[in-house]
Amino acid sequence: MLEDVKIRNYKESDNALCQKMWIELTEYHQEIYEDSSIGGNNPGQAFDEHLEKYGEENIWVAVLDNEIVGLVGLIIKGKEAEVEPIIISTAYRKRGIGKKLLRFIINNSSEKGIKYLSIRPVARNKHAMKIFNEMGFNIIGHIELFMSLKEKECKRWKTGIEIHDIPFDY
Repeated sequence: MLEDVKIRNYKESDNALCQKMWIELTEYHQEIYEDSSIGGNNPGQAFDEHLEKYGEENIWVAVLDNEIVGLVGLIIKGKEAEVEPIIISTAYRKRGIGKKLLRFIINNSSEKGIKYLSIRPVARNKHAMKIFNEMGFNIIGHIELFMSLKEKECKRWKTGIEIHDIPFDY
């Protein structure tokens, strides 16, 4: 089945399906963070904003049986690049499509002379973090820390991550 998945450049006619996947990923983030405000009122619009900012030439789609089942993007900044987004349609997750998209983007980045490739999963997406680590994303370059300024929001966070013996919520 995985050999039947083809990766090709994004086309304008892919927009509605890619927006749908962007919304699915946003809904997953809302679920794991128990926060319906993630993504705002129109999360599909964020895909269009991403396209406008980084260019459709930096988006590729995974196609299976003429259906778009995933997408991956690359944000290039000199000799560094970030994988953003990487999305697999809910119905096709855990079938190796994400790994195939990552292998594609790793090879593409290497061919472009990229020196460092980064990816920023949300902290609660343990499955994605495990896959990314297995695929070679095992160097911590930056850590983004933030704080909640609303007391009731603090109850939403989970405990249990330590870095340099310092405890963090996620």
